[in-house]
Amino acid sequence: MAANSELIQKIRIQFCTCVLDTKDRQGQITIAVKRDCIETLLHFLRDDPDFACDFLMDLCGVDYLEMGGFERFAVVYHLYSRQHNHRIRIKAFVPENDPRIDTVSHLWAAANWAEREVYDMYGIEFDHHPDLRRILNPDDFSGSPLRKDFPLEGIGYRESFPKIERSSIQ
Repeated sequence: MAANSELIQKIRIQFCTCVLDTKDRQGQITIAVKRDCIETLLHFLRDDPDFACDFLMDLCGVDYLEMGGFERFAVVYHLYSRQHNHRIRIKAFVPENDPRIDTVSHLWAAANWAEREVYDMYGIEFDHHPDLRRILNPDDFSGSPLRKDFPLEGIGYRESFPKIERSSIQ
């Protein structure tokens, strides 16, 4: 197994026009990238023998509103290699004015539902996804509830639920 610094250097050379930033903290590599190369990069990390990231542990969204990210949103991929016992985090930054990125559901089946969750909660679309539809919210729900600018009181849904008195909850 190559050292983390060698792995980072290999990614920087292979994807020099795509990489925005790299970090190695407490043995975990984090690579920030432009969204345009995400499918190619993750395919490389899965199939290259030095990485062999055969397990997508998690895929989630992040809203960097007022936090200083490269773009407003990021889709974060947590990869693991069972062969090498290393973890790699990829942050693909997605602009607010065009919130879309390529799907990786054909690389890892686990990405299917996770991408649907990011779509449902952040409004980030996954191009070429086989079944991109809401997974947590009702089909007629409007908005993206995990965006930091989503109103705390919701958009008219809470008013339609019956009021429950606290004293009646045992």
